[in-house]
Amino acid sequence: MPIQPPLANDKKRVKVYELRNGDWFDLGTGLCTGQVVNVRAFWQWELTQLTSERQDEPKILVESEDQPERMLLETRIGRDNGYQKQQETLIVWTANGTEMALSFQEAEGCALIWNFVSRVQQQLMSMPEEPLSDDALDSMASSFSLGPPELANLDEIEQTIRAASMTQAGRDSMAKFLIGDEYLLKLIALVGVAEDLESLPDLHRLCKIMKALILMNDNSIIEHLVDDDIILGVVGALEYDPDFPRHKANHRQYLADESRYKEVVEIKHHAIRKKIRQTWRLQYLKDVVLARILDDPTFGVLNSLIFFNQVDIVQHLQNNAAFLNELFAIFTNADEDNARKEQAVLFLQQCAAIAKTLQIQSRANLLNNLIQHGLFSVIAFAVKHPKASMRTTGIDILVALLDHDPNMMRAYMLKAVHDKRVPLTDTLVHLLHAETDLGVKNQLSDAIKILLDPLPPNSEPMAAQRPAGADFVTKLQRTPQLTPTQAANEQFAQDNFDRSCRKLFAPLAGLEHRASLNDLSYQEVSLFVYLVEILTFFIRQHSARSRHFVAQEKLAARVGQLLRVPQKPLKLTALKFFRTAVALQDPFYAQQVISSRSLEPIIDIVIETMPRDNLLNSACLEMFEFIRKESIKPMILHLGEHYRHKLQHITYVDTFTTLLLRFDQLTTHKPEVEHMLLSQDHETPAPMNRIPPNARWQGLPSPEIRSTQANDFILQHPPERLAEKRRRQESEEDEDELSKLTSGPKRRNSINAAASSPPTLATADF
Repeated sequence: MPIQPPLANDKKRVKVYELRNGDWFDLGTGLCTGQVVNVRAFWQWELTQLTSERQDEPKILVESEDQPERMLLETRIGRDNGYQKQQETLIVWTANGTEMALSFQEAEGCALIWNFVSRVQQQLMSMPEEPLSDDALDSMASSFSLGPPELANLDEIEQTIRAASMTQAGRDSMAKFLIGDEYLLKLIALVGVAEDLESLPDLHRLCKIMKALILMNDNSIIEHLVDDDIILGVVGALEYDPDFPRHKANHRQYLADESRYKEVVEIKHHAIRKKIRQTWRLQYLKDVVLARILDDPTFGVLNSLIFFNQVDIVQHLQNNAAFLNELFAIFTNADEDNARKEQAVLFLQQCAAIAKTLQIQSRANLLNNLIQHGLFSVIAFAVKHPKASMRTTGIDILVALLDHDPNMMRAYMLKAVHDKRVPLTDTLVHLLHAETDLGVKNQLSDAIKILLDPLPPNSEPMAAQRPAGADFVTKLQRTPQLTPTQAANEQFAQDNFDRSCRKLFAPLAGLEHRASLNDLSYQEVSLFVYLVEILTFFIRQHSARSRHFVAQEKLAARVGQLLRVPQKPLKLTALKFFRTAVALQDPFYAQQVISSRSLEPIIDIVIETMPRDNLLNSACLEMFEFIRKESIKPMILHLGEHYRHKLQHITYVDTFTTLLLRFDQLTTHKPEVEHMLLSQDHETPAPMNRIPPNARWQGLPSPEIRSTQANDFILQHPPERLAEKRRRQESEEDEDELSKLTSGPKRRNSINAAASSPPTLATADF
């Protein structure tokens, strides 16, 4: 019988999906039709002649709704594509190893295309010379049967099901039989009979039958198994797993508990209510009941059913304005019961969790819709709730928003500050200070980091324009060509950052007035750990913006106090802060470390823990080793000037000996270097012969001074220290050269004296 495609102009609106890395990717919305395309097929005849013939190819075509000339999908219907109809509006199949799906707007359109696909596949499965008619196929399906649902026939039923599941035609026939004759209702009734008889072998056989039906991967059968009147019998049979004969699960007790279904706001659409229940049961089957036996195909089928159910549910809810208005009105009504508000928060948490699985555009539409209806007020209610579980739920919703679009959240926060309202960050900071649950405190810390992450309008705009060798001014230097509006916005963001940070680090700044830190409570220790971690994040990511409040609040000195607490985790966190500050090699933060005199307690930690090779000791040694390798001059000078008496006693590693040697090199004049230069010149006087007679030296600096100047440039010392250093060196060299001239030195000495002395002395020498 020839294939009868739908009318070419009878196009149905549809969304095209493709499975990529376990996620369904939306390819676009278009108009779908099934067509038989006449193409030319070629064959090689006796390896010499190429013959061709016109051939009909059935295809599914989807043209873009926005651009009709562009085809979103053009796929040939093949014998082994594995087309399956899921629910009433979904068709899935495999094309070239890729899972594809069509989600129709209306069930009528899905039925039309599915009827076309079914007829094509029926003809492809039949013999070419004798194609089976529709009546023959219906007859085949109707001829399939299972034995009467009795305990005595369970072995035969299991074998028949396994045999039928070997072919697609067998699976289709069995699905029609099981659903049409309500056979499963009769079969699950045997679970109660076997339990009454305490017949464990029969219960094990029923469990095997249910597993076989699920692992067939037929969507219609799986959807039928989670129906209201069948699901309890199915999971009842699965409670008696023959692999664990001495154990019995309690799946029925869990699923039968109607108190788990809570409608915060009545959902009047019957199909959506059914999908919600069905989705929850599918998730329970996937995550609990079948977690041990699931193979990849079955796992994919269950995930697909859950995903498309969630898409339908979310689209219905976000387009239902009356539902959303009633939902968020719960939080604006002062007389509303707190229990109902808690249920509404849990409902919105589930919506936020579902949003994570959606495509970017669908997720953005859902979250923006919820925000416009007042989602921030819900978060504020949840995070202030006395129950820790409810606070965690509120933070989960906030994290979902931050993961989706942190810039959007910062914009809402700044708008609240501009409108003279309490921003969400102030609420989170207050909770971080008062929270006792460590899990909630950790989530609050992460949320605060993101919300106060002050990215500039143009991140590092001067990095590409900075000439090679220029001094490093700041990591986040602003462009000087800011418009007045941009400058005002930048100043507003900076002021808000400073204001929030002063509130955030107030407990840390308050350590200045504490005489002893040996009596810190467990909650205080955890709070200081999170505060120092946030501060470390700020100086690492935004060193320039963080300078003002770090210097104003003297936070480096306060963190230095924490190096003397007895709690080692807090010591390590404080040490991490100073290690980050040192690694920046920024003069400002180097000065903060030096002025706070925080290197002394770190040295004391090394002395207290040596020679034990533990984490605390190793972390301290690594920091000093970094200072030595990078030759950070201000810190080497500070260590040598103030702590030499301590460092010279730490000899079990050579780090400190090398640091002191480097300090001596930086501060001590070495005449032996002059002697070496003289010896080399005496042996190889050729370069001296090239100097024209009576030539005047133009004050060239000695190699030692040039080396010092190079180090000063690389290490970026403050100008005042560099100038003082050079003046001291020049004064010492002048005195040295005068003494050499009076004692009759060799010629090289006179040249060196001319290089570093006034021109009159050099001329007199020549």
